[in-house]
Amino acid sequence: MRKVFSIIALVVVLFGTAQIVEPVKWSAKVVKLSESEFDLITSATIEEGWHLYSQFTPDGGARPLIFNYKNQKGNYQLIGKTKESKYKKTFNEIFEIDEYYFIGSATFTQRIKVINTKLKNIVVFAEGQACIEGKCVPTETNLQFSLPIEATNTVATTETVVPDSSTSTSNQRIEVKSTKKTATNQSHTPEKNKSLWTIFILSLLGGFAAILMPCIFPMIPMTVSFFTKQSKSRAEGIRNAILYGLSIILIYVLLGSVITAVFGPEALNELSTSATFNIIFFGLLVVFALSFLGAFEIVLPSSWATRIDSKADKGGIIGIVFMALALAVVSFSCTGPIVGTLLVESSRNGGMAPIVGMFGFSLAIALPFMLFAMFPGWLNSMPKSGGWLNTVKVSLGFLELAFAFKFLSNADLAYQKHWLERELFIAIWIAIFTAWALYLFGKYMLPHDYEKADKIGVGRLTMAIIVTAFTVYMIPGLWGAPLKILSGLTPPSTYSEIPQGINGTTQNTSKSDLPEHAHLGPHGIIAFEDYEEGLAYAQKVNKPILLDFTGDNCANCRLMEDKVWSKPEILPLIKNELVLISLYCDRKVHLPKDKQYISKTTGKEVITIGNKWTDFQITRYASNAQPLYVILNAKGEDVSKPIAYTTDVQEYKKWLEDGITLANKK
Repeated sequence: MRKVFSIIALVVVLFGTAQIVEPVKWSAKVVKLSESEFDLITSATIEEGWHLYSQFTPDGGARPLIFNYKNQKGNYQLIGKTKESKYKKTFNEIFEIDEYYFIGSATFTQRIKVINTKLKNIVVFAEGQACIEGKCVPTETNLQFSLPIEATNTVATTETVVPDSSTSTSNQRIEVKSTKKTATNQSHTPEKNKSLWTIFILSLLGGFAAILMPCIFPMIPMTVSFFTKQSKSRAEGIRNAILYGLSIILIYVLLGSVITAVFGPEALNELSTSATFNIIFFGLLVVFALSFLGAFEIVLPSSWATRIDSKADKGGIIGIVFMALALAVVSFSCTGPIVGTLLVESSRNGGMAPIVGMFGFSLAIALPFMLFAMFPGWLNSMPKSGGWLNTVKVSLGFLELAFAFKFLSNADLAYQKHWLERELFIAIWIAIFTAWALYLFGKYMLPHDYEKADKIGVGRLTMAIIVTAFTVYMIPGLWGAPLKILSGLTPPSTYSEIPQGINGTTQNTSKSDLPEHAHLGPHGIIAFEDYEEGLAYAQKVNKPILLDFTGDNCANCRLMEDKVWSKPEILPLIKNELVLISLYCDRKVHLPKDKQYISKTTGKEVITIGNKWTDFQITRYASNAQPLYVILNAKGEDVSKPIAYTTDVQEYKKWLEDGITLANKK
């Protein structure tokens, strides 16, 4: 019986690694808005367990979805960008970035204005990447939109279902009935709630930090004393203090609401992935940081405070509200940079995030005023105001400055200019945190500090030690250490001057030692990116070939390389016994014109390097999923069945050893 199950399992594995996977089905619909304006609506139905990446997934990670409007010139104009339904957001530890993707279904809408009144059809080429645990596949299709130019109705629709182009020619269409079902992606809600909770907690911490600013902390006993002395009873004092706190919350929540209403959730999401957005906010955060460090004060016009103070003197509920507004205006020099930073970060999430952020921030500020009014005896235990308040302010300035360079790094990654690579980014952070540590140790003073003290407190010393330890932790990152604590903050290790790290290159193989056309792949493995060139080298050295169908944006490929290839029982086999040929099936580098062709297998145009290797994989192995590994002998003949993603090191080791043995026999 065990043998029977083994045979069944083997059959499942063999068929599971050699098949065309079609996880995404596409449909196209046109909605007429006026005689010249239309909405092109693309719907994607995604198989259970799979996810399709968004247009806005950041550079350096998975392959984003791209819409190419082919016959646009002289026929129609795009109005704005292609909008999409809600997506999920998850941090990818492999690429060290956030990724945006859809589960179940997705809808994309592009508004157009028709110029050519004789235009009947619009062709849109959609290309992206879909993944499931263990594999990723490209998804490409040509969508055809039939325009109802002659229709008499105000709104007319047509819809076509276009099968994934992996199994259909570019002009194949199947007419179906129109449907009103909307891709809502219900699974988005838990992830969104998680993001909102993160924003709330960060904003709450920001509010508590603002309380310790020199322009707010001294006002707590003064304001609470005012309510307790001016009120006729303790109950009235508590009520007024609560109204005061609620007014603070209302003011800041209104600010978040205005931001959301002006920009809108979709615009905020688009801004978060914009290089221009990141550069602008880099500048803003640098200004905020310099303000906290004492270079200048950010203040609102004094006339505003004067007018608000006059309203606050009226008393009653209106007077309390204006007292809260006066606190917000007067304390703006301290709270402004914190509020600005929180709004910048929350805008990256879009939706309700700015409102949630301002609620958390204002709640933290309002709580002390309400609690001390309820328990006035606590005022006696409050620490006295002093120079320590400015120390907190300066410390936040250093954090603002470090955080600013994260935005600049995002912009550099988007443009792929390599101006702020990993080593330079870490060096800047080391410099900032070193300056912060020296300040906390009392080695120098800044403009708003009191006279230099002969000794520092235990709290300041503890903070100085923590900052120093963090600075020392970052130093090995200059030579390729992973710095896992900073995952997602620093540029990825591949975006650096020495992608392999010092130990991965200079101490093992120099460029002059590499074979012609080869390069250093993961873990210093000599690798080829062209099949013919790798095959020629394998014949020259008479070694078997490890054929690796992979992708620049293939997360599971990176996981295999990091978790399996790096193992001591695997790495020597690949390095010493095999010739590695890695074929990148998502690479967008165009082939020379004379090398482009129409695939005999799929009927698709093969115009890029990625198209070429995808077509090779489909034609030879009837599979379009990555990663996929095959062992060939030195003649280029298959000696074993392909194997896909697996984190079982022993299984992968046995597969390699058996393949090497068979290859050497042929």
